Amino acid sequence: MSQAHQKIHIIAIGGAVMSSLAVALKNKGMTVSGSDDKIYDPAASLLNTNELLPSEMGWNADNIDNSLDAIIVGMHAKSDNPELLKAQELGIRIWSYPEFIRAQADDKQRIVITGSHGKTTITGCIIHVLNYWGKDFDYVIGAKIEGIKETIKLSNAPVIIIEGDEYFTSPLDPEPKFLKYDHHIALISGTSWDHINVYPTEESYLTQFEKLADRTPKAGTLIYCSEDKHANKIASKERDDVKPVPYKTPKYKVNDAQFVINGDTPVKLFGKHNMQNMEGARLILDRIGITDEQFYEAISSFEGAYKRNNLLAQNAKTSVYTDFAHAPSKLAATASALKELYPKRKLVACYELHTFSSLNKDFLGNYKGAFNAPEEAIVYFDNGLIEEKKYASISEEDIKKSFNRKDIKVFTDSSELETYLLDMNWQEKNLIFMSSGTFGGLDLASMAASIIQ
Repeated sequence: MSQAHQKIHIIAIGGAVMSSLAVALKNKGMTVSGSDDKIYDPAASLLNTNELLPSEMGWNADNIDNSLDAIIVGMHAKSDNPELLKAQELGIRIWSYPEFIRAQADDKQRIVITGSHGKTTITGCIIHVLNYWGKDFDYVIGAKIEGIKETIKLSNAPVIIIEGDEYFTSPLDPEPKFLKYDHHIALISGTSWDHINVYPTEESYLTQFEKLADRTPKAGTLIYCSEDKHANKIASKERDDVKPVPYKTPKYKVNDAQFVINGDTPVKLFGKHNMQNMEGARLILDRIGITDEQFYEAISSFEGAYKRNNLLAQNAKTSVYTDFAHAPSKLAATASALKELYPKRKLVACYELHTFSSLNKDFLGNYKGAFNAPEEAIVYFDNGLIEEKKYASISEEDIKKSFNRKDIKVFTDSSELETYLLDMNWQEKNLIFMSSGTFGGLDLASMAASIIQ
C-alpha cells in the first residue's frame, strides 16, 4: 500500500491505539479524518493537538464517500455502524488496525509480544533499550512509556516491535489481533484466562495462543515463559524448523526498597513478575543485536509503562501506588510485588471489578487466592455497570467466597470508599489502587496527597 497521498478515515478514532495510529499516519503525510461517539482524554487532547479531533461526536454516513482510499475500523465500532455499512456499500477498502499495521510492515522483521499479562511492560522494555542505543525501529504499544511521544511509530525502519492483543481484530473479524501480524519472532508471557465475553471457556482462550505458535514460520523463533504451565506446553511442542526459547524469572535481590538484577544492576521496576518480564525482553533484544552488557546498562533507567505500578505520592512512612491490574494473575502479581518491595509495611490494596470478565459472577471464582498478599484487601464495584451489562447481581458474600477471603471489605459507593481510606491511620502502611477503570471517578492523586500528609 502506497504511504503517500492516501486519504484515510478512521471509524472509532477515540481509542488509545486508534488515536495514536491517526497521528502516526498524519505524520507520514496521509490525509486523516475520523469519527467516534465518545472520546476521552488523553486521546481527545492528542487528537486536538494534531488537528484530528472530530468536530462533532457520533457516526455519520455522510463522512464516507468515494474520495476515501481506505477505512480503518476499531473494535469500539459495531458491525451495524452506519459509516461502516456505507463503506461496504461503496466498496471502499476496509482495514482492521492490525491488518493495516501489517500492510505497513511488509519489508520489516516483525516481532510480536503476546500474553495475558506483562506484554506492555516487555514491549516497553524493548522500546526503551533500543531508544537508549539509538537504534532505528518501529513499534506499536498499548500504553505510554517515558521517552516516546506516541504509542505507534511507522517509518522505513527495518524492524517493528508490536504488542499483540488476543482480543478480536474488528467488528467484522473475530480472530485475535496477534494472528494478523505474520510474526518472525513471537513471545508468549503468560496464558491466564481472560476476556470471558469473547472466550467463554479457558480452552477457547488457550486455543488462540496455540494458533499463534503454529503460525511461527520456518526459521522463526518462539520465546515463552516456562513458568507458565500452558505457555510451556504450547510453545515447547515440536514444530518444523521453529526454535523454542524458554525463559524464567532471573535471580534478583531487594536492597533498601529497590530490586537488583544481574548481580549489581539496580532497576526501577519491582516485583518478581517484572523481573520475569525484563528477562523476556532481554531474550528478544539478544536476537536483534543487543548484547547483555548493553541491555543491563539501558534497562536500569526504564521507568515502566503508564499506569503500571505508578507511584502517586510517598513520605518516609507511606507510599501510594496505582496499577492497571484487571485480571486475577495481574492482581496477585502486583500485590505480591509491593509486599516484596516493602516487607515491613502493611499493605492496603483496593481492587476495582471493572472488566466484562471481572463483573461476571461466573468468572469470579478465578480470583480464588489472588488477593492473599495484602494485610487489608478491598474490592470496589459499580452496581450500575453490572446492570448496564445485564449481568447477574453480585453480593458481598459472593466476593468473599470467590476470593476465598472472609475479611475482605466490599464497597459499591466510591465516596464511602474515599472516606474510609482517608480516615485510616497510614503509619507504616502502603496503599495501591488496581483497576482498568476509575473507581467511580475518584481523584486518586488528590487522595494520595492527603494520605501522605
